[in-house]
Amino acid sequence: MANKWREDLLRSQLNNFNISKISIDLSSNKKNLLLIFTRNPELGKVKTRLAKDVGDQPALDIYKFLMNHTVSVTKDLEFTKEVHYSEEIQHNDIWDEDIFIKKQQIEGDLGAKMEQAFQSGFSNGYKNIIIIGSDLYDLNREDIEDAFKALETFEYVLGPAEDGGYYLLGMNIFNQKIFKNKDWGTDTVLRDTLIDLKTQQIQLLDERNDIDVYDDIKDHQDFQQFLKHLK
Repeated sequence: MANKWREDLLRSQLNNFNISKISIDLSSNKKNLLLIFTRNPELGKVKTRLAKDVGDQPALDIYKFLMNHTVSVTKDLEFTKEVHYSEEIQHNDIWDEDIFIKKQQIEGDLGAKMEQAFQSGFSNGYKNIIIIGSDLYDLNREDIEDAFKALETFEYVLGPAEDGGYYLLGMNIFNQKIFKNKDWGTDTVLRDTLIDLKTQQIQLLDERNDIDVYDDIKDHQDFQQFLKHLK
C-alpha cells in the first residue's frame, strides 16, 4: 500500500514537471521571433543580377536551391518563425504551414518592409527579433542560434555580408532609424547602419558571402549543376 502511494506521488511529480517544462518552452518560443524574407520564385524576377550571366531559368533554379537550404537550416529551430512573401502568400509550397507562419510584405522599399515586420513582432509581444533572407548558402543553424544568444547581452546583432550589406539583423529594442535613408542593395548599407548604431551595444557575427552575381558561384562546387550550359 505504501509502495502504491509512493508510485502515485512520483507520477504526480513527473506530470507536474512535464507541465512546467512545456510552459517554459512555450514562453521561450514567444520570446524569440525569426523573420524570413523571401521573394516569390518567379521566372525573371529573382536573382536578376545573376541572371545577366547565367540566364533567367538557371537563376530561378539557383534561387529555389537556396530557398530549400534556408528551409533545412530553419525548420527545426525552437523559435517562432514567420515567412514574409514579396508578392503573395503561397500555400502548399516548401514552407510548411505547420512550422512557418506566413505573411505578406507591405508595399515600399526594403527598409519600410523590414520596419513594419519588426514593429509588428514587437507589438505582438516578442522580445528578441531577427531577420534573414532566404537565399544565403553560407548561413547555418548555429549562426541564428548564436545571434539570439547575443541578444541576451547586446541590443543589436548584425551579420556582415562581403558585399557591404548584411545577411542578418537582430534587435531587442525597436529602432526605426536603421530602416531609413539607406541605399538598399549597395555596399553602403552596413556602414550606414553601423553609423546609426554607433552609440548602441552591437554584436557582429562572422562575415558571410551573399550570392548575387556569377562570380559568387562560378568556382563553388555545389552550384556547378546549374552552370553546365556555360561550359
